Amino acid sequence: MKEMVIYQCPNCGGPLKFDPEKQKYACEFCLSVFTQENLEAWEKEKKGAQVQKGVPVLYTCPSCGAELVTDETTAATFCYYCHNPVILSRRLTGEYHPDYVIPFSIDRKKAEALFARWIGKKKFVPKAFYSKEQIEKLSGVYFPYLLYSCQAEGSLDATGINVKVWVSGDLRYTETSTYRVGRQGSMPVKFVPRNGLKKADHQLANQVLPFETEKLMPFSMSYLSGFLAERRDVDEKELEDEVEKEVRRFAESSIRRSVTSYDTVKVQHKEIVLKNQKWEYALFPVWAITYRSYAKDKPYYFVINGQTGKVSGKLPTDKGKLSVLFGVVFALVFAGFLIAGYFR
Repeated sequence: MKEMVIYQCPNCGGPLKFDPEKQKYACEFCLSVFTQENLEAWEKEKKGAQVQKGVPVLYTCPSCGAELVTDETTAATFCYYCHNPVILSRRLTGEYHPDYVIPFSIDRKKAEALFARWIGKKKFVPKAFYSKEQIEKLSGVYFPYLLYSCQAEGSLDATGINVKVWVSGDLRYTETSTYRVGRQGSMPVKFVPRNGLKKADHQLANQVLPFETEKLMPFSMSYLSGFLAERRDVDEKELEDEVEKEVRRFAESSIRRSVTSYDTVKVQHKEIVLKNQKWEYALFPVWAITYRSYAKDKPYYFVINGQTGKVSGKLPTDKGKLSVLFGVVFALVFAGFLIAGYFR
């Protein structure tokens, strides 16, 4: 049995949705507005006032009773019939319980404006990609990311060489100075992100980075209300080798850059030790559109970082528009040749 939760307005019982612009929860029916603290206090009071009732069965909307069908990784969605936001809370428990969340800072209106501005610069995109029906598919989704942290301790032994050349009279002098160089350092590494969803497009999941991780909030399911959310299905062990190599390369590069003032540096020994390694789990906000080209049987994506507004996408190409452009260019070039030939 898995729980589904709808966050309801304390005043009228209507569904609450998180408002990215106000960073508060809003009721569309009575227009009440609540802070995270208000909601937590009300939930605590409600639990203390009554014995917890039986929870709804998975795939059954608590509002209208309709049956819902979701992917295994879906953690928050909408009822297709009554359109109320629904959170599949049991899918975010135990090892799947996020440590952090970054709430949406960009609301739907601003996301649509960013999409319109971005698509306006693309001249050869099929109209269907930015039609009204397509824009209505723009969805706010919390994507799962795994965050790696550690303490990187490094050491380097090297030889620094400086060569000085000068001329005196008819003689040319070369002076070579050799120095023993040693460096040691410790560097905290915090929140290196990795995509935690196998079905996500990995390139776009990385392109939408970075997020401002200093604004991470302790996870609360109430932030998901009004948005879609995906649960991670990637294990940390699948990512360990890759992220450790990245951190080692960065640490080695940092300690190497600290060796300056030499013409040549020859490294004899270097070592990077990673300590206090830790994985944490967070949900990051993304606005996304998926468009499938049935001619090529290929999906295309457009994403917006729901915190910073960074835009990225894979775009289809309208061959008709390209053909028109080619025709116009060819006609102009051909006309140019004709005119040039006429005046010879």
